[in-house]
Amino acid sequence: MSPLGPFAPRDGGPDVSTGHIPGLPGVPVRTPVRAGDSKAGAALWPAIAGRLVTRQVWIELYGLPGYGLTLGGGKVTSFAATPRDFRPHDPAPGKGVLVGRYILAGASMEVEPPADPWNRPSPSRPFAVQLHAFAWLPGLMAQGERGAREALRLTLAWQDAFSRWSPFAWGTETLPRRVINLSCAARKMGAVATEAEHLRLADSLARQTRQLLRPPGGLATRAERCVAAAIAGCVLAGNVGQGLRRRALSGLSGALGSTVLADGSHATRSPEAGLELLLDLLTLDDALAQLSEPAPEAVTSAIARLTKGLRTLTLPDGRLAGFQGGGPSTAARVAAARAHDEQTPDEASAPVEATVGGLTRIASPLLTIIADTAAPPKGAWGSAACAQPMALEIACGKDRLVTGSGWTPAATDRQALRLTPGHSTLTLGERSLNEPLGGWKSELLGPRLVGPPIHSVSEQRQGDGAVWLEMEHDGWTELFGLNHQRRLYLDQKLDELRAEEKLFPTPGRKEIVRQIAAPYAIRFHLEPGVQASLARDRRSILLRGASGRGWWFRTDGPDVAIEPSVHIDEGLTRRSLQIVVRGSARTDSETKIRWKLSPAGASGDPS
Repeated sequence: MSPLGPFAPRDGGPDVSTGHIPGLPGVPVRTPVRAGDSKAGAALWPAIAGRLVTRQVWIELYGLPGYGLTLGGGKVTSFAATPRDFRPHDPAPGKGVLVGRYILAGASMEVEPPADPWNRPSPSRPFAVQLHAFAWLPGLMAQGERGAREALRLTLAWQDAFSRWSPFAWGTETLPRRVINLSCAARKMGAVATEAEHLRLADSLARQTRQLLRPPGGLATRAERCVAAAIAGCVLAGNVGQGLRRRALSGLSGALGSTVLADGSHATRSPEAGLELLLDLLTLDDALAQLSEPAPEAVTSAIARLTKGLRTLTLPDGRLAGFQGGGPSTAARVAAARAHDEQTPDEASAPVEATVGGLTRIASPLLTIIADTAAPPKGAWGSAACAQPMALEIACGKDRLVTGSGWTPAATDRQALRLTPGHSTLTLGERSLNEPLGGWKSELLGPRLVGPPIHSVSEQRQGDGAVWLEMEHDGWTELFGLNHQRRLYLDQKLDELRAEEKLFPTPGRKEIVRQIAAPYAIRFHLEPGVQASLARDRRSILLRGASGRGWWFRTDGPDVAIEPSVHIDEGLTRRSLQIVVRGSARTDSETKIRWKLSPAGASGDPS
């Protein structure tokens, strides 16, 4: 039985194959790179060949009729720990599940109780991922004994339908999260189960945990899989749980070393990925404490580093900066991940200037800016990377004004928003620096970015009540022979941000650039709900966020416009606006464009 069925894209999502976002002009879309793009794909052939061989080997092995027998082991008769899921969960969706209504990833499905969702097609792939990851389980468990009984019924029905290994239902996209959700709910479900159901539930959790500890899985998901297996090992009682726990913890130390970097960033450079791993590690730490076992040093160290990084990457509205495939999450989720922080409020507050994972933060009393000052991650860590170097997010007070498209891997049908125009940075010729891999290559390697390398450098200085941040990248060299430099000057006394964009010929370039002119567009995507009004001087735009406080955006660019845009919010596409500064740059000389953001009400405001 297929766990996906003929799922269809959500209504309103961009049709990547035709390069159009219905009803929303001004958002350029390009088709993902597919098999046959010789230049982009040539360097991938070694990885493709290796993946083809190993993938087929494991599919053949795990698909053998008798493979399920190898997942058996010692008998588990009881549960030990009850791990705490630190994520805040809305109980409302759980009430829907009780009546057969599943709302996941922006899509919905209704079944007539006592039927279950396992024998029917899902409306979209993201829906299917969350369904099989048991994302509905925490909300259902919040419904008391009735919810626990329904959760047990649905879990055993899933086991009946998918007890045999399959690439999706037992793959790394769904299995780790399902194991964690089941682990946190196991004892409560077991309390309402018959003895036979109790044994089936424990056996199912043990079998799934054993699969987590087997290859393949990939470097990028190794830490998540080991954490999930270790949590389940705390839940399963006796020698079985102890053995699984020890195996998982032994592999976790190395996995965390490569996943959590010294500055507290996740190797994917996604702030949200770091947040989710931190929440999982806190659950593991809690489960080990219930067994009176100390957490390994690698776990406590990773928690400390991720917590420190989280401070820097949280904006004043309590949500995360959205870069490199990471969404803003929610203020409640971020607060839950920081609740364990024992530092004083001053020590735990976000620094004025800091860099975590190539994301640099500068701030004044009213302005907070986070800039992407590094190149997109590559290889195994780049399946959710975005080709948006030097992108900006700007919060004015608690109002997030300038942001990006909000793309995350949950929005798999909106790959176009990962391209350069999808965030607040500069593009040339309406092109994207890199593009996501598509077609059968993407099925093998994941939708990683391919294209010319991007080298980024940055420098930061502070003094006399101001902060300077200078960034530069050479991503446009191959197409236009130009480098892009973005210089930011933040006056901390006036709460004023001044910026200069400079395009200049790449030093030492040997290629002959045939084009004399390159059309540019500097985009500033606005948070949904932000109001933007163009002044009569056609160079100034008044911005107002949720608080109602006004900010002037001014530029000396030749053409300024307010255009439609889109923003992904928890899987749903929301309409928004973007400021676009357009002009033309020569490829044989320098071009400079200046812009400024300052509080409204200052002298010289346009009328």
